[in-house]
Amino acid sequence: MTPTYDHLMSFTRRHFLGRAGLGLGALALKGLLDPAAAGGLLGSPHRPPRAKRVIYLFQAGGPSHLETFDPKPLLRQRHGQPLPKEIIGGQRLSTMSGNQSLLPMAGSFKEFSKHGRCGMEISDLLPHTQAIADDICLIRTMHTEAINHDPAITFFCSGNQVPGRPAMGAWASYGLGSLNDNLPAFIVLVSKNASRDQPLYSRLWGSGFLPSEHQGVQFRPGKEPVLYLTNPEGVSPHRRRDMLDTLAELNRDQAAHELDPEVHARIAQAEMAFRMQTSVPEATDFSKESEETFRLYGPDAKTPGTYAANCLLARRLIERDVRFVQLFHQGWDQHGDLPGGISRQCQQTDQASAALVTDLKRRGLLEDTLVIWGGEFGRTAYSQGKISANNYGRDHHPRCFSIWMAGGGVKPGHTHGLTDDFGYNILDGAVHVHDLHATLLHLLGVDHERLTYKFQGRYFRLTDIAGQVVKEILG
Repeated sequence: MTPTYDHLMSFTRRHFLGRAGLGLGALALKGLLDPAAAGGLLGSPHRPPRAKRVIYLFQAGGPSHLETFDPKPLLRQRHGQPLPKEIIGGQRLSTMSGNQSLLPMAGSFKEFSKHGRCGMEISDLLPHTQAIADDICLIRTMHTEAINHDPAITFFCSGNQVPGRPAMGAWASYGLGSLNDNLPAFIVLVSKNASRDQPLYSRLWGSGFLPSEHQGVQFRPGKEPVLYLTNPEGVSPHRRRDMLDTLAELNRDQAAHELDPEVHARIAQAEMAFRMQTSVPEATDFSKESEETFRLYGPDAKTPGTYAANCLLARRLIERDVRFVQLFHQGWDQHGDLPGGISRQCQQTDQASAALVTDLKRRGLLEDTLVIWGGEFGRTAYSQGKISANNYGRDHHPRCFSIWMAGGGVKPGHTHGLTDDFGYNILDGAVHVHDLHATLLHLLGVDHERLTYKFQGRYFRLTDIAGQVVKEILG
């Protein structure tokens, strides 16, 4: 294969920088003088950021908006009656819906009530979230393109349904760099107390075609939060340091000859791992947290790996200036027995989600930390399969669903968008996945159209060739 001109020129530039000690010294000095920009492509944000850090509480499986954040009295009145065909129109349905000539409407088994000074309507399944209504910005008109879990989750996490693109957190790390030299810029937590109804893949927090040091690092419960971080028995920190120094020399020699940027990424990751041997145990040690804090997050907060403990850990990581923390909690895929299933999910997540917002706020961190709660799509207005007064299920629904955001420059106590009386279509204020990503980057001070990476002859970005900042939700 004949190298392209751009390819050869990029090798020439890297070769020059690799040989130019003065240039590297200047770059290193810049990193010392401006640690927030260290490692970031942009050097500084395009505009003053409203948020410096992000916590994304990803509820995998598709929470039903009709039982949580979007009340529909008409569905309760017509419970069991067929959904009018004109509501569906020519939209595609999941093949799991069975006999599509008879789709019985399902009204929520739970009441909704108004809360806060803003009067936001939230389901009684979420009493703790009701208590923070004045702190959250509720979007009822999210919509997506995928109708099945894997492409839908991949789309939310990377901006594309096809695997292989960089994750949101990887783009943030690549563009803005790290705020803490001793912890990764992008950290991932997965609940151990969640139902494993849909699988999660590490590519959801991968770096794709970006340099590999920007990939998410998964923290796990137990004595070894990061795999293979601890020195083997008999290897002292001094011996580890000597080994890394020698290995770095070999890697630099390889980089000078092969001109492969991934060699520099390998050096950076090895150095980060060495620093993490001290920083990770300190960050994951809850022994100094107060009993009041544990009560705030709920009884599971003392059990490492649970959703509650991961929310508390997310706050600790944000305190240490980790740029992007993403929590995954599975189990929201209620095709059957939705009343029982979603009740359990809310019991596991409601208190800790609200506690995170409250805890960040009282510590002065919510103002510049953006918190996002939501899944990959919503659920249908009709029941999948048999329906009774107290038992039903809902299929996947990408046409409209709800998420909420808090802090980091969004309007508190604000409800955005309007869906129809059936919770099936959007009437006003549609927000696409690309729009959410554009808004997220905007709040971080980044113009989503200008954060790009050239790969295989094309410039890529998180929002692909779309996306508009949702100005109506900005505070």
